[in-house]
Amino acid sequence: MGGVFGNKWSPDSMMWLTFASVFALWAITVSSANLVSEREFSNYKHGRRKLDDIGGSISIDCGILDDYKYTDDKTEIEYISDKDFIDSGENRNISSKFNHETLQKYLWNVRSFPQGNRSCYTIRPHEGKDTTYFIRATFMYGNYDEQDKLPEFDLYNGVNIWDKVKFDNESHIVIKEIIHFSLMDHINVCLLNTGSGTPFISALELRHFHNSSYRIPPTKSLVLYRRFDVGSTTGQVIRYKDDAYDRMWFPYNFLQSIPFDTSSAVDSVNHSEYKLPSMVMNTAVRPMNNDSLDFEVDTNDPTLEFYIYLHFAELEIIQENEQREFNISLNGNSWKESVVPLYLSSTTINSSTPVRGPKLKFSIYKTENSTLPPILNAMEVYIFKDFLQAPTDQEDVNAIMDIKVSNGVTKIWQGDPCLPRPAWDGLNCKDNGYEPPIIISLNLGSSGLTGKISPSMARFKSLEYLDLSNNSLTGPLPEFLSQMPKLTTLNLSGNKLSGSVPSALLERSNNGFLSLSVDGNPDLCVMAPCKKEKKNFVVPLIAAIVSALVVLTMLVVCWRCKRKQAAKQLPSTHQGGRPLKSDNRQFTYSEVVSITNNFQKIVGKGGFGTVYLGCLSDGMQVAVKMLSPSSTDGSTQFLTEAQLLMRVHHRNLTSFVGYCNEGTNFGIIYEYMAYGNLEEHLSDKTRDALSWKERLQIAVDAAQGLEYLHHGCKPPIIHRDVKTANILVNEKLQAKIADFGFSKFFTEGQSHLSTAIVGTMGYLDPEYYTSNRLTERSDVYSFGIVLLELITGKRAIIKSHNKDNTNIVDWVSPLLARGDIRNIIDPRMPGNFDTNSVWKAIETAIACVPLISIQRPSMNHVVIELKECLEIEKAHEQDCGPMTKSFNDTFEVNPLGLEMDMVPQAR
Repeated sequence: MGGVFGNKWSPDSMMWLTFASVFALWAITVSSANLVSEREFSNYKHGRRKLDDIGGSISIDCGILDDYKYTDDKTEIEYISDKDFIDSGENRNISSKFNHETLQKYLWNVRSFPQGNRSCYTIRPHEGKDTTYFIRATFMYGNYDEQDKLPEFDLYNGVNIWDKVKFDNESHIVIKEIIHFSLMDHINVCLLNTGSGTPFISALELRHFHNSSYRIPPTKSLVLYRRFDVGSTTGQVIRYKDDAYDRMWFPYNFLQSIPFDTSSAVDSVNHSEYKLPSMVMNTAVRPMNNDSLDFEVDTNDPTLEFYIYLHFAELEIIQENEQREFNISLNGNSWKESVVPLYLSSTTINSSTPVRGPKLKFSIYKTENSTLPPILNAMEVYIFKDFLQAPTDQEDVNAIMDIKVSNGVTKIWQGDPCLPRPAWDGLNCKDNGYEPPIIISLNLGSSGLTGKISPSMARFKSLEYLDLSNNSLTGPLPEFLSQMPKLTTLNLSGNKLSGSVPSALLERSNNGFLSLSVDGNPDLCVMAPCKKEKKNFVVPLIAAIVSALVVLTMLVVCWRCKRKQAAKQLPSTHQGGRPLKSDNRQFTYSEVVSITNNFQKIVGKGGFGTVYLGCLSDGMQVAVKMLSPSSTDGSTQFLTEAQLLMRVHHRNLTSFVGYCNEGTNFGIIYEYMAYGNLEEHLSDKTRDALSWKERLQIAVDAAQGLEYLHHGCKPPIIHRDVKTANILVNEKLQAKIADFGFSKFFTEGQSHLSTAIVGTMGYLDPEYYTSNRLTERSDVYSFGIVLLELITGKRAIIKSHNKDNTNIVDWVSPLLARGDIRNIIDPRMPGNFDTNSVWKAIETAIACVPLISIQRPSMNHVVIELKECLEIEKAHEQDCGPMTKSFNDTFEVNPLGLEMDMVPQAR
């Protein structure tokens, strides 16, 4: 949009031209390349207000770790994570090239929403409804997605559009502010995908107004257009603590004006209703010509309506023979007459009605009786928005929320059920113009519903279609379903309902008023009579027991036969029905004895066998894993591993050489990794500690191996036992994933596998452990633990002298919350490494280990993040040259310098 300009200027005003050019195009958006965002925006002046002056303050850093919070070192405002305000999206960091030390912390990361069309934050301020709130949303792209493509999306306040979010460049900071009177106890701030890129947000802040300032009707809102600290002598943005409401005041000086100020505080005795900051009000401008201040605001849209607030305070002691009095005109019409500012006390002149026009032309001119020129201290211009659209009918909202809780709906439902479109997944709504929309269709088929049909269904007065099929609903069919006046389709098939179908429901179905489906409910009686005859349960019980014993006997016989067969020959087929044959060599048992020199050297032990060092005739060293004769279940794992190793080929997975299948002797031969496993490297204090670059390379290698299993194999494969002991390292410190005995093939399109729990405690996905639901993200959790071990040098389960064991995640979390990276990093790790690389790796690890699997990233994302960590560290090494000092050495030599370097601002 346009800017603010005087009607004429002279060379004497060139000293203020910088301010005019900087802010000429500023319209609630701030470019990080200009004077505001680089210097002033990141250097807020501290004042004397207290945090509780704001009241109802909620400051959310979108995209930081769950349960993490910090106090901004410039504003001293505490920022919290957004985990309690939204349940979708993923945390991402902006590109390192945009992350400099002057950039505000809440711009370092974003919450991105690649899934779904609508993502809503729900804020429930303590003050509740019928209250005026100030809300600020901040966005900085920073190429967080490495796409180099600026997104565009819509920002909604509840069900009404607030504004569009657009960017000039990757470092452009966009700030949207609104003053909103809430009629509800909660406030929804929504991002809507318009097809022009993935929506995201950097920060979301809410402040509560205690008094009646900025009086607005309930359906109206004020969207910030301009807010100027007129006459600023510092060039700094003023906000909290100077401003109790945390408004941002940007410096501005008119052409053909002279700035002046006072060292005295304004409003030190009595605060005005607007609680204007003294730092803003103790500066002002007066005209060079001593008669009038003339300026205009370009709106570029004559249809928009604006509210204007001009703030005045006398800064000079007026002598008895002096007087400062002035009139104000707007667009050539008298706006306010005989304004006399009070000494060191604020006076605000504001619109009684909205004004409009392509330009807002102001003239502040002295009266005939005035001996002194007019002044102006500060100015605010707001777009007056009429939020006409009503939210979804409250009775329908209450009903659908009750159903979500009582029947265990797991869909991601955010914001208003119907608006902005599209409606929630599974809902269709009827548009009633600006009146509240109503829910007319509810499709929750195959949604995992449990419990009885919720009585809240009866609260839908306009529901026409209801599909609850293929769930686990129990109990009787309620009578109220027949009393829903507009219901024409009811599908209850494939549940566990019991009792009889209500006669009124059957009657509506028989008369053609209702399409009713209830098949697939074995205990539901459809046709009368439904009374069950008394039965003698003794005979059927005996028959059932006898039958069970016969079946059990047959199963035991079959199992023994299979065990005897397995003792003679390794099974020849797997899921696909293909024989266990490949180009890899089949070894006889005598060859295995020769290769291992009669099993002379043991290089590893597992739950189902021992691994021996072997040497082929061509001199190639191999590892030979032999199944223990005492293992009762190991043959299945051996078969799984052999089948998998024969079909997967990746430089970060152990290579398959051959197998032995002779009599009771089962063996798998694969490449030998001379440097053992990662667990030994981290726990063996006699070995040289791995450098940070070496650890990162190992992490990238292992992550690439898992990424291949998840996304490069058809069908995908879940490892199920990712841990440091199953990551092998060769003489070049190249890491490879090993031990695929527990691996599972995962059919594409499946949401999860329901399978028995296997794995190693400490690495085991908590969600998988409690639900038996296995997903690719189970491996991601385990890898997150591995990554924390690489960073800290600790084990997955940390044992203490008092025998209380601590999970490594629980050990890291409080240190991370304090920003104490120094005590997180393995003290044995040599080298002066790049702390940004370490921070990013820790954040990647923590992102892998939420208790809920859907909150974890994919392995594709993990690989990208770790490669970036590695590049940062490589660049650091090139800049700094060879590093010889250890972490402890550096700390002892210069503890202050290291503290500053090793503890960047907490994010």
